[in-house]
Amino acid sequence: MSVELNHTIVHARDQRESAHFLAHVLGLEVAPQFGPFLPVNTANGVTLDFLTVPAESITTQHYAFLVSDEDFDAAFARIEEARIEYFDDPHLRRPGRINHYYGGRGLYFMDPAGHAMEIITRPYGNEE
Repeated sequence: MSVELNHTIVHARDQRESAHFLAHVLGLEVAPQFGPFLPVNTANGVTLDFLTVPAESITTQHYAFLVSDEDFDAAFARIEEARIEYFDDPHLRRPGRINHYYGGRGLYFMDPAGHAMEIITRPYGNEE
């Protein structure tokens, strides 16, 4: 049996704000409410199910998204247009720059709940 990640729950102060923020940046759609969850579906079938929780119970997480060069360009344009601060490193020390790891491009930005979001065009460790 193969194992695939199907969905994960993303805690947010406001699930609508966070789900729509990420969907906008990545060019995705927010799916209809499912119980207490507000899903955002990715192309590989993994769903991020946003859930509103008290702010003090949010533990910051990291979510990385592999995107095509064209999708990176589009997301980067939306990030710049919305004046979202972005960084080239996971420690958020170098603002306003993108990285070029493994011959691709990548950047980090924070969502409204404080989660570190990342978009990359090449998987890490891919030496091709």
